Amino acid sequence: MSRHSQWLFKWLIPAGISALIGLVLVSTLHWAASKTDEVARERQQDLISLIVSQLQAKIAHDQESATVWDDAVLKVAEGDVSWLQANLGEWMNTYFGHDAAIVLTSNDEPVYEFIVPLKSTSLHDDLRTSYMPLVERLRARLRVGDREGISGRVLSIGESDLKIVGSRPAVVSVKPIVSDTGEITQPAGKESLHVAVRFLDTDFQRSIEAEYQFANIRFTPEDHVEAGQSHIVLKSDTGEVIGYLRWNQFMPGLNVLNATLPTIGLAVVGIFLTACATGHLLCRRSVRLASSRAQLQHLAMHDTLTGLANRGYFEREVAARLRGAFSSKDCGVLFLDLDRFKAVNDTYGHPTGDKLIRIAAERMRSLLPDALVGRIGGDEFTVFLEGRDRDAIESIAKDLVGCMREPFDIEGLKISIGASVGAAVGNAHMDAFELTRQADIALYHAKSAGRNTYAVFGAHMDELLRTRRQLEVDLRAAVETPIQIETVYQPVFSADGGTVRSIEALSRWRHPQMGLVAPDVFIPLAEEIGVIHQIGAIVIENACRLAANCKAVDVAINASAVELDSSGYCLRVLTMLSKWGVAPTRLEIEITETAAIKGEEQTDRNIAMLRAAGVRFAIDDFGTGHSSFARIQKMAVDRIKIDKSFVQAIHHDRSRSLVEAMIAMARAQGLSTTAEGVETVDQLNALKVLGCDNVQGFLMSKPIPPDELISLLESGSVVESVIFRA
Repeated sequence: MSRHSQWLFKWLIPAGISALIGLVLVSTLHWAASKTDEVARERQQDLISLIVSQLQAKIAHDQESATVWDDAVLKVAEGDVSWLQANLGEWMNTYFGHDAAIVLTSNDEPVYEFIVPLKSTSLHDDLRTSYMPLVERLRARLRVGDREGISGRVLSIGESDLKIVGSRPAVVSVKPIVSDTGEITQPAGKESLHVAVRFLDTDFQRSIEAEYQFANIRFTPEDHVEAGQSHIVLKSDTGEVIGYLRWNQFMPGLNVLNATLPTIGLAVVGIFLTACATGHLLCRRSVRLASSRAQLQHLAMHDTLTGLANRGYFEREVAARLRGAFSSKDCGVLFLDLDRFKAVNDTYGHPTGDKLIRIAAERMRSLLPDALVGRIGGDEFTVFLEGRDRDAIESIAKDLVGCMREPFDIEGLKISIGASVGAAVGNAHMDAFELTRQADIALYHAKSAGRNTYAVFGAHMDELLRTRRQLEVDLRAAVETPIQIETVYQPVFSADGGTVRSIEALSRWRHPQMGLVAPDVFIPLAEEIGVIHQIGAIVIENACRLAANCKAVDVAINASAVELDSSGYCLRVLTMLSKWGVAPTRLEIEITETAAIKGEEQTDRNIAMLRAAGVRFAIDDFGTGHSSFARIQKMAVDRIKIDKSFVQAIHHDRSRSLVEAMIAMARAQGLSTTAEGVETVDQLNALKVLGCDNVQGFLMSKPIPPDELISLLESGSVVESVIFRA
């Protein structure tokens, strides 16, 4: 072999092969780097879009901390600028980072403005130009009573959009200022409005740059992207492009290629070794990128607090699984709502509430490890079960109620709440929306049944729900024109003489089509929809009017736990007594055992103030609640009313002993006693023997209108002679 051939095989061919291998490797690495950089660019674009979208929802949610508030409604009406500055202006900036806040009156004139000081010129006119279209849309929705979008988390409707304010991009959100208790009414469309503005440059850009490692992120109005940069388009709801967010693109692939090139220039042996190392490095970086993308996808489909499926993912997954299920297999959806969760937040704070939510989610995962479990709201959860028949689904609903009934141990606190569960059973032929709708209706019925229980959807529930909703509408109309709300009176007689000792005022609803609606139907409904205060006001005024005309007897009214827990209840009672010139000592308020021992701060304060004024209190339906004889000693009451269930069974030894013990206990505590539901002379005589002070029931008199009551008072001897001297 010639020297030329040796040179060819020793040097030229190996060099050519090495160059070819190097060229193939470099070409391959360049292609892989481009693909990696493309994935990284898409990930960053998705992340920025998600951040901007979440910021819009967060600003609207932040506003509701101050706009759904009775004080805010009143202070705006008063024009209290210092209060508005402290609560709707500077506080929103300090706590939530809002850059501007404007409070508009019902005619859309600003009564207060807060704008973070800037070196540039005033943004007043630019701000008004940006928010007025949103104000007009919101006014139109308010006028027609639009409530779309309101849920357990979203308390009021609103309008939000991306806008250019001056030359700066911003999120502009408008919310109505409304009552949180429902006690303050405002004409539809005439509510005061709160405008919040958060700019998407300066602080917002710096926070994204620091938290998510976006290099040199900035806003530009022009669609001009330089080499090595990436961007997203910012659009308003109308599709108008307001600008672009640009940043220096993260290019992991190019970095890897640049780091590998020196190694590729080594000898043939080094080229193979470097290729292995580079492949390993590329693989490792690809895994990291895939992991980051998977985390983003997980965040987009799961609740951040519990890790459960969020509403959107749950609904899509249920629809997909129903399409892929066998038609012969049953499946079910369960809706679970935690009972009394708001009280936990109010009493112990939101951090404790969040921990309780996480523990509840862990219990559900532990109980149903193979089910699709989601969290769709603050304290609302959903479950999708496959391959389970109706009996199995009902058993699971019962188990869920049971596991949520167990106390929650949170940093030494033992918190008991409970849960209501609604279940619906279907198969692959059912529409996913219909199945979830049925579960939601079943949950409504579980709550109506007293909570801390479950209900499985039945065909009758749709009709019951429609009837219930119509009844709600009719009851709201009834309290607006209180002709339908009547007050009747049932006398309370002395057990030993038959004289009328007092009268109890009772509310009745005379429905135009249904006739008299039972109190045990419309009173809980009134409490639920928030009109119990109006009904209570009607009853107490009628009772005080009668007491002013019948000065010989005292009057009693019933107060629900909702009324007692209202901050204005004490003032309403004393104002009505003063209006009709009735001494507070002539009024007795009947409350339930639960309200008496509940220990709510506002309830206790109302009872204490009314008792200090001379108003007396009685425990109604005594013996049916949860109080013991020991606990009754701590209750601030003057009388107990023995429930009719004990009176009607008084000839049974057990019931007679209980009534005797109640009377003895009351007498030892210096309390008066009244027996309810007396219907026979034998019951009356037995109560006399046991020493009961007063009696009330159909034997003496049913609840009667005021004119019949006056006649009865004038002819009380008839009752005495016929019954008490029998």
